[in-house]
Formats: sequence, structure tokens, C-alpha cells
Amino acid sequence: MPALTPDTIRTLTETLADLTDYLRANPDLDEALALVEPLLDEYTGLPVQFADTLRALARAIQEHPGALRTAQVDLLVTELRTAAWEQADQHTLHYVLDDLRDLYGSATAAERCCWCR
Repeated sequence: MPALTPDTIRTLTETLADLTDYLRANPDLDEALALVEPLLDEYTGLPVQFADTLRALARAIQEHPGALRTAQVDLLVTELRTAAWEQADQHTLHYVLDDLRDLYGSATAAERCCWCR
């Protein structure tokens, strides 16, 4: 695995910003759904990955030999873990994507035309 750097993480966030800009430009719906699909995967999507990242950061802080052992640090670590749970709860967004695909796939050509307006 290549070394992670702040620049590699910035590239990731820039890619997400590019996707957002693309979606704001009224793209083809099939392509938009396909591009978002990996982000909302139930097991490996962004909510799950970000939750795991937040939990790993909390663990790294607590287990670091030089970490401060204060009530404030404990509170901040608890906030990270709470945020991780909230993110993990969003794993169900893949069902929204499935439902959109079902609706889009069953829509008639005339209905699809109305979605584009």
C-alpha cells in the first residue's frame, strides 16, 4: 500500500467535490446512479468507511503512549465515537439507491422525460 499523506487524502476529497459538481450539472441519471453506487455500498461505502476511520482515530488517540489523559481528551474521543455511530447508521443509504433504480427502471419514457426538467 502506498504511503498515505495529507495530499492523497486531499485528492480523495477533491474527487468527491468533482462528483458533486458533476451531479449538479444535470447528468444522465443512469450514469449518476452508477457513479454514486460505490459511495453508498452497504459494506464498503463512504458511511461505513468514514465511521471506521473515526473509530480508528479515537483508538489511535487513546492508545498513543504520549496521549494526554484528561477529561477533555476523553470527551473528544467520545465525540469521535458518537460521530462514528451516526455515520455508520447512514449505511442504509444503499437502499435509497436501490429504490431509485427500481423507480427509474420501471418509469416509462414519458415519465423519465419529466424528471429531466
